Amino acid sequence: MNTLDNFRKQIKSRRLALGLKQKDMFDRTGLSRQQYQNIEKSGNPTLETLLLIADGLNCELTLTPKNPSPTTSTASNIPQDDPTQDPWQGILDS
Repeated sequence: MNTLDNFRKQIKSRRLALGLKQKDMFDRTGLSRQQYQNIEKSGNPTLETLLLIADGLNCELTLTPKNPSPTTSTASNIPQDDPTQDPWQGILDS
């Protein structure tokens, strides 16, 4: 399955999860039901159209590296200090 096929499945899945019909996407994107239906089925939308659809589905488009570098840090893998502990505790104790 190529990336565009995967994208089509994702937007359809998201639309259904929101309880929307294809015709509802007109109010959210300005695309007619037929235009939107074509995109979900086999269309090749422009970036501008993708952005409209993402916004209409309360989503955003992001670029994700295929093979992220193991040295790349993300907020989720940076150790967090315990805010309940005093970092200065015991420093001046002899």
